[in-house]
Amino acid sequence: MAISSQLSSDGQELTISIQGRFDFSLHQAFRDAYERADIRPRRYVIDLEGTNYLDSSALGMLLLLRDYAGGDDALISLINCNPDVRKILGISNFGQLFQIS
Repeated sequence: MAISSQLSSDGQELTISIQGRFDFSLHQAFRDAYERADIRPRRYVIDLEGTNYLDSSALGMLLLLRDYAGGDDALISLINCNPDVRKILGISNFGQLFQIS
């Protein structure tokens, strides 16, 4: 499966892992991964270790998650970014909106 999600045992953090291409074809699955959580977590972690490509629709999906999670108060980390993904996030100035590591 291209997207999987895991809620921490205390319900405070939701980790969403994305494998392969992060593009519009994953829109509904990505949205379901955070909207169907039984508990509204305080923190979101997007694990991009297996992501080898992302496009402008993926950037838009991340912005939708940010709005859903509280906008400027949202705690969202993008982790395990490969150099190509990190470059796209950098060009898009996403480092000002998300914690990227």
